[in-house]
Formats: sequence, structure tokens, C-alpha cells
Amino acid sequence: MATYPTEFNKEELLKCSRGELFGPGNAQLPAPPMLMIDRITEISGDSGPDGKGHVVAEFNITPDLWFFECHFPDNPIMPGCLGLDALWQLTGFNLGWRGWPGKGYALGVGEVKLTGMVRPDRKLLTYRVNFSKAIQTRRLTMGVANGIVEADGDVIYQVTDMKVALSEN
Repeated sequence: MATYPTEFNKEELLKCSRGELFGPGNAQLPAPPMLMIDRITEISGDSGPDGKGHVVAEFNITPDLWFFECHFPDNPIMPGCLGLDALWQLTGFNLGWRGWPGKGYALGVGEVKLTGMVRPDRKLLTYRVNFSKAIQTRRLTMGVANGIVEADGDVIYQVTDMKVALSEN
């Protein structure tokens, strides 16, 4: 496993979005405004409920975020797909953090439950990703994980069996 810190601030995440953290051709986060993470507070390759790795990250909510203006103009709500994408982003980030080569891409998700909303009055999203599988073979590099999104401590999204792979092609 590569040696990277277990916490990352916004500037370090922006380095990852530019391809500077894990090196050219390897896992990369999207650039703003699609980067839905402000900091990673914990990351591991062997912790979490299944002992296969985990990530905990945060995103600050402010009323001026780009999506509130357009989704929906008279009823501003963060699109649920952005929370799901953040969980996929963190799943792929964990694979790159392990030192595994290749660019990340989402393969799918088992089940998604949206039980709350992110409105402009919320302050903080907390993302929790827990790996059930992390596989690296000659032909396949993939993570399978479950995720939770909390808004100010309330669980609002739950996903199972997110799949992210890394490909060197």
C-alpha cells in the first residue's frame, strides 16, 4: 500500500482533481463545481465494519452553492445524484489512496434510499463510505462499498453495493 496521509484538506483534494496527487493516469477527483467534498477526515484500507477500508469526508453547505439556483428556482434542493456522486468520488479516491493504478469510473450501485433533503439552511454534509470488498488482480481493480450521507447529523441518503473500478486503459 502506498503511503499517503489519512486526512486531506481542500487544496490537497484540488491537487487530486488536477491529477497531481496519485500521478498521471491514476485516480482523480472531479474539478469544482462537481467536486462535492471539502475535506477527508479519515481514510483507511483496513478499517470499517468489514475491515476492508473506509472513508469519512465533509462538504460545507452554503446558500450560494451553484445547484440551489437551478434545482429548483422556487424550491432550492441539492440534487440527490450529487450526494451519490460524492460517495462514488470517495470510493474511487480510496482505491487511488491505496496506491492502486488506473483511472476511476463508477460501475453501478445496488440500492439507493433518499430519506431527506439538502436545503440552503443545512450547514454540513458528512459522507461515510465502508468497503465490503477491495479487489486488485492482474485484470481487475475494484471497490464495493456502502455509503451514508448525513446532513447536520441526520442520515438522509443510504446506498448499498456501490461499485467503482480503476482502469489503466
